[in-house]
Amino acid sequence: MTDALTVWVVDDDQSVRWVLEQALKQADIATRSFERGEHLLQALEDDEPDVLITDIRMPGMDGLTLLDRLSRFKPDLPVIVVTAYSDLENAVAAYQGGAFEYLPKPFDVDEAVSLVRKAARQSGIKVADREPAVGEIPSLIGQAPAMQEVFRSIGRLARSSMTVLITGESGTGKELVARALHQHSPRVEKSFVALNTSAIAAELLESELFGHERGAFTGAESRRIGRFEQADGGTLFLDEIGDMSPALQTRLLRVLAESEFYRVGGQSSIQVDVRVIAATNQDLARAVREGRFREDLYHRLNVMRINTPPLRQRREDIPLLLNHYLADASKELDAPAKRLNSDAIELLKAYDWPGNVRQLVNATRRLTVTAPGAVITGPDIPDDLGGAVRSKGAEDEWTESLAFWAEKTLAQDEEGPLVTVALPVFEKTLIRIALSKSGGHRQEAAKLLGWGRNTLTRKMKVLRFDG
Repeated sequence: MTDALTVWVVDDDQSVRWVLEQALKQADIATRSFERGEHLLQALEDDEPDVLITDIRMPGMDGLTLLDRLSRFKPDLPVIVVTAYSDLENAVAAYQGGAFEYLPKPFDVDEAVSLVRKAARQSGIKVADREPAVGEIPSLIGQAPAMQEVFRSIGRLARSSMTVLITGESGTGKELVARALHQHSPRVEKSFVALNTSAIAAELLESELFGHERGAFTGAESRRIGRFEQADGGTLFLDEIGDMSPALQTRLLRVLAESEFYRVGGQSSIQVDVRVIAATNQDLARAVREGRFREDLYHRLNVMRINTPPLRQRREDIPLLLNHYLADASKELDAPAKRLNSDAIELLKAYDWPGNVRQLVNATRRLTVTAPGAVITGPDIPDDLGGAVRSKGAEDEWTESLAFWAEKTLAQDEEGPLVTVALPVFEKTLIRIALSKSGGHRQEAAKLLGWGRNTLTRKMKVLRFDG
């Protein structure tokens, strides 16, 4: 089948077209390239490829508009979307537009060829019509391959109300993924209700989930509507589901199976239409084997799974996240915006971030308050964020060397105050650095030293400073 395959490529970047052409030709796949979407549409009047590869951002007609047009008169043509703008909105819009797959730049050419063959094998599957993309979730960002897989999963589920289990370490953004699933689902106009099940006392969690009738227990002075009823027609996000008690696991299983429950103390059943998205940082399969979690509930929740990667597995995203949350911190704290220099970025990229994105968010707030200048430098990074070694070297080494020299000088019984020996060397060193920093401009160097220009000139003369 691959011998007869024909693939058309639409991309305004000539280098991308060339790379794809060469890779596809080596795989014995015929190609034809276009610089603009309009040119492709004209060519489709006379011929048709087996698979189409298109960029999203192009002059004239962009890739998403092209997808919309193709979905009307070429709904069976499989389309692979390739783009350098690898964010959640593009991923979701591409899938909603009917794309077969979403491939971020830079891509692996072998993966691109594999996707072409996969698309060709399934070319009989009708592509869904495009729906308009909905609002943005700016905090769910990343370009690392692991995050791209998360975006793809959200895109594939955009038209669905399937139950989803989100797994990942604490602080990796599981609730953000859940909100994205809701916001890009048919239930977007209804409520998104979130509940951290581990934050509610076990004896109160049943009432929190299902509500209670007046007089159901001591202190129940009025009827309470639970989270399931609040989320009717929408989405209920249950975080830390692995900590739920066995009794509540049984009740939750019934709701998932029958869409029906009773309030605590109630006599009438209540029907709801709720999409449940659960999350956990535990290994639920292991919890099932150990008897801590119901196997039937696990299978009910694990219809579709999305794993949120820890920051140490997506280090290339750390600068992007830092800049995003530093801007947020500036607005939140009503403080001047700050940026990181390259030394600070490298230190923070090397740090393992055990608290993941949640820890990074708190770190940006902390640095916004504690860093003295507009630019956050290496010495500004605190010890507990990976700055210990650098901070020690930068701030303490020279004073330790000075102390060693002073002790050695005194031990030799040299005459004269220490300051008359050390001060000229100290000032000469500072003048040399200030002049280097200012490019030789004495007025600017004097400002850096906290002196007037005349003071600097006088000291340079006394010290016989020759640069």
